[in-house]
Amino acid sequence: MTTCSTKPVQTLHIDIETYSSVDLAKAGVYKYAESQDFQILLFAYSYNDDPVEVLDLTKDDLDYQLIQDLNDPTVLKKAHNAQFERVCLSAYLRKLSVWKTGDVLEGKPFLQPEGWYCTMVHSSMCGLPSSLKQVGDALGLEEDKKKLATGQALIRYFCMPCKATKVNGGRTRNLPKDDPEKWADFITYNMQDVVTEMEIEKRLLALYKMPEMELSRYWLDQRIADFGIGVDMDLVHKILAYGEVHQQEVLDEGQRLSGISISSVSQLKGWIKERTGQTVTSLTKATMDDLIASQTDSTVKKVLQLRQESGKISIKKYDVFERAVCADGRIHGTLQFYGSRTGRWAGRLIQPQNLPRNSFDDFPEARELVKAEDWETLDMCYPSMNDVFSTLIRTAFVPSEGKAYAVADYSAIEARVIAWLADEKWRIQSFHEGKDIYCQSASQMFGVPVEKHGVNSHLRKKGKIAELACGYGGNIGALKAFGADKMGLSDTDMADIIAKWRSASPNICMLWKTFDRMVSRAVKMPGRPMSGPKGMTFTVRDGVLEVVLPSGRCLIYQNPRYEANQFVYDGLNQTTRKWEPVNTWGGKLTENVVQAIARDCLALAIDRMAAKGYLPVMHIHDEVVVEVPSADREKHLEAVEDIMAEPIPWAEGLELTAAGFTADYYQKD
Repeated sequence: MTTCSTKPVQTLHIDIETYSSVDLAKAGVYKYAESQDFQILLFAYSYNDDPVEVLDLTKDDLDYQLIQDLNDPTVLKKAHNAQFERVCLSAYLRKLSVWKTGDVLEGKPFLQPEGWYCTMVHSSMCGLPSSLKQVGDALGLEEDKKKLATGQALIRYFCMPCKATKVNGGRTRNLPKDDPEKWADFITYNMQDVVTEMEIEKRLLALYKMPEMELSRYWLDQRIADFGIGVDMDLVHKILAYGEVHQQEVLDEGQRLSGISISSVSQLKGWIKERTGQTVTSLTKATMDDLIASQTDSTVKKVLQLRQESGKISIKKYDVFERAVCADGRIHGTLQFYGSRTGRWAGRLIQPQNLPRNSFDDFPEARELVKAEDWETLDMCYPSMNDVFSTLIRTAFVPSEGKAYAVADYSAIEARVIAWLADEKWRIQSFHEGKDIYCQSASQMFGVPVEKHGVNSHLRKKGKIAELACGYGGNIGALKAFGADKMGLSDTDMADIIAKWRSASPNICMLWKTFDRMVSRAVKMPGRPMSGPKGMTFTVRDGVLEVVLPSGRCLIYQNPRYEANQFVYDGLNQTTRKWEPVNTWGGKLTENVVQAIARDCLALAIDRMAAKGYLPVMHIHDEVVVEVPSADREKHLEAVEDIMAEPIPWAEGLELTAAGFTADYYQKD
């Protein structure tokens, strides 16, 4: 065995290469590492920036000192996407005999998160891409400091199952002995990853040091991931089994009515043309409702409805449940810490941030019918079985035995934050008095009283759509994105709504201009902090724009500059996933700042909950889901709501409220 350095240990850089027959991208690292054939192949490491060493774990085990250091919180373990290393090494240690590990896990399933540091998270904090290669490119690392170009091919060769052929002797996995030359290259690649990560960390530390509070929150986030969230696999299996039957029934009925395969776009377009003379240019999700509504031929309408039903993807979410659920009946790692520029969490696997809306309200009854496999009654009661499946997705999440869910969310937190930030007094007063912000906005816009179920209630929908679309400088396009045109509003109507909203909220409009002005001055005068509202500062130094939030956390924009009088920075295009110039302006900066402040409020609330024994199993946008004892669930819900409403020390005057409910499975109230 390799003997580790005896000098005082401070940091341990790690990168591992692994094998598992489970698809990592589709199932997540927890299920990946749980596979019976999971194996760590290579372990590259460096103590205190010493030269990198690589251990071949296909031949030997980690030595005792390394194993102890892996769970020692005073040894800072550093890796890119450290969750992968920590979870995989936990699985590796569980398979070792206790005498080899000293029972470092102490009966726990995972190495404790405390003492782990993730350069991927740090990259995101610095406004950089998360992937190791992309961040290396963005930082301009020399070629010998980047991942080797051959790395992905080597990973496919050694880390994934292979197809059995006559040439490879029918094997389904490539071992080191099958190609010693490639194996030697793989060892070099593994070593180079640690070199790259060490260089990236140096660059990141020069840009922005991760705040201790955020490192602690990363550890808390990992505890939440380790605990996971329970899944009703009985519900999942029944929906998956019937979903296949239902899909085939829909396709068969469509073919019976039309004589064609309704899953074929070209055949369906041709059939409609032949039957009605209508030329259909698109059969996308966005166009189907209007196309169906325009039909006068009942058979064509029915066939299009069947096509729409067969094309819905609600059943695919249940496939993810089945792929990702672990042996403990829970899904782990559904959230990515610091998953966006603002610091908000991003969804992973079942994408809890993007679950579909309910199609109907009586979902408890539908859930019971599914559990009873009463498909005939379901078919009679609901026009779309896929709508049933879609609505029930949330209810597949269930608490542990003897527990219930306390679900609570902040009330209109972004609207509260922007009003506080802009000092829009009538809005702040409305929140203080507990009034409906959509009614109050409409009242300010139209100069008359507006009540939700009373006088001028018809104006509330205009107030609501204006609140959703206009807060960050949105124009007619933003209103349409929230369905204004579907409400029958013309472009003239929408322009009038925008004008009235802006007239009613002058301080918010001024806030967009203030942020524009602060950024412009910061870019023109590098090194000089520009003061903004609520103690914020805007400073350009060392080629980045630092926006210091009221909490003290920073938003960072890389390579800030002006091109053709437009503020531009380098960022990751969310559509192309490429690192390229991104244009922005005061309204968008306001959105970034408001969402970042809302995130900091939620993060502090989660800190406070955890300190009082309430560890969320999941949180979605501004909502938390906590397992509490079922017997006195309402008392615990009240405690969670009170924690969320506690004053924020760095946001004097920001009044927050939270409301929630308890349930035996996750749902929308």
